[in-house]
Amino acid sequence: FLSKVEVVTRGQWGAAAPQCRETLKYPAQRVIIHHTALHCGGIQECMDQLIHIQRMHMQDRNFDDIGYNFLIGGDCTVYEGRGWGVVGTHTKGNNHNSLAIAFMGNFNNESPSPAAKSSVKQLLQCGVSQGHFHPVFILLGHRDLRDTECPGDYMLH
Repeated sequence: FLSKVEVVTRGQWGAAAPQCRETLKYPAQRVIIHHTALHCGGIQECMDQLIHIQRMHMQDRNFDDIGYNFLIGGDCTVYEGRGWGVVGTHTKGNNHNSLAIAFMGNFNNESPSPAAKSSVKQLLQCGVSQGHFHPVFILLGHRDLRDTECPGDYMLH
């Protein structure tokens, strides 16, 4: 039995092709949680925002693709960023042994919804069952590794 989670694919949200892709050599040992600081409610708003985030990452920051492996919309939908097994560009010095999941919103003043947290839990279970994560992985916030407010004061409340 493999855990499954419904994911809106890159093709479905209109992602641009990555400039290159680097495969993780081993299952990720860490999951790093981020927030985008931009909230989206419905699927169309979230998909428009994904295109904006990817464009910002690729054009303004010179990343080779959107930085995160997956994103969770305000509608609790899971969106594919770089996807499973791909090295991200999310936490300098920590990208080759981790996957990044970004909540779409700003969690300095409010918590993500229980449904959004449940979406991440399902995604993590799916990742373990399919061998994308080490069975005993470490869950970290971006701020645990870098000097940043991300993923917000209320992410873990």
